[in-house]
Amino acid sequence: MKKIGVLPILLLLPLFFGRPVMAAEEDRDLGGEVSEEKSGEEETAPYAGRLKEAQRSIRQKKVGKYGMVPIYPRDIADGSYEISAESNSPFFKIAQARLMVEGGKMSAEITVPSLSYRYVYPGTVREAEEAEESAWLGCREEDGKSVFTIPVEALDKEIDCAAYSKKRKMWYDRKLVFDASSLPEEALKIELPDYELIELALRAYRAKDGEGEGKEADTGGGTAHGEPDALPEAMDISRPDGEYSIEVNMTGGSGRASISSPTLLTVRDGKAYARLLWSSAYYDYMIIDGGVCYNLTEDGGNSVFEIPITVMDGPMPVIADTTAMGEPLEIAYTLTFYEESIGGKGQIPQEAAKKVLMIAAVIIAGGGLLNHYVKKSRR
Repeated sequence: MKKIGVLPILLLLPLFFGRPVMAAEEDRDLGGEVSEEKSGEEETAPYAGRLKEAQRSIRQKKVGKYGMVPIYPRDIADGSYEISAESNSPFFKIAQARLMVEGGKMSAEITVPSLSYRYVYPGTVREAEEAEESAWLGCREEDGKSVFTIPVEALDKEIDCAAYSKKRKMWYDRKLVFDASSLPEEALKIELPDYELIELALRAYRAKDGEGEGKEADTGGGTAHGEPDALPEAMDISRPDGEYSIEVNMTGGSGRASISSPTLLTVRDGKAYARLLWSSAYYDYMIIDGGVCYNLTEDGGNSVFEIPITVMDGPMPVIADTTAMGEPLEIAYTLTFYEESIGGKGQIPQEAAKKVLMIAAVIIAGGGLLNHYVKKSRR
């Protein structure tokens, strides 16, 4: 009997994988950094138009309060105070801040609950890139957090603050607001406007103007898509709790990125949830009906999200944020889940790949045992 080698078995593995593996490779090529960051000279006119359309879908989080009046150092007594601070980015949250006032100047020590950023700069990205590296402000690391000390021009005013990502090796524009109303009374030399009264007056005016009583006014606070993590309730589904596969179609965006289909359908407490695998590693978060969910991948692989399914066999609008083109970009997509396509979990490409690897391992192990007994019999 001839010896069974490992190489021929490995060469046969593509026959087991078939189209799902090829599709995954193509998706990875289409959604990767190189293909999404081509120069403008290489882009065709139709794609350039789609890119502009995607850029128009950006929705920035607003910080601060409506009608803010800047509060300068001359209006604050010298000293060191705890102060509330807000960032317009969910990836540059400020866990705590301390304001220092001395000699007509202010600075703040801000703590970011991650080690994702190496430098900050008191200005825009363009100004940071044009500045000398010695002007970049580094941080000290404490218990998995980054602490930066930055100059503060005024409180109750949006301040530009560029942040340099360690992972992406690029600068990002951020807006910060330090809340003067969070200071102790003895720190302020002036009386602050009553922003709550201003907001109530604005809502009353809008209601009187025919926009509807109780309608939320654009007061400058909060985000355009609701509080983070406030995801909508998943729809009811008449299936036992467990894991299934389901076909999903996605439209929108530039067409370069895609999601794997069929995808994993999880039924928990009679509710339907989908686990989406993107063809790109550059998606940070998704917005579903105002709620935000974040990328589950931590090893640098393609982005993965678990989202509630709110409708079957109909359009389900979502927004996904990508960093592949530099500055974060929120792009509108539409998902359609097909209830009739629900099947076993084994139909998912990734699950099929796992089975193939298991089969290959069994074949290789069996071949090794067979080879051992052949040699033994010959001896």
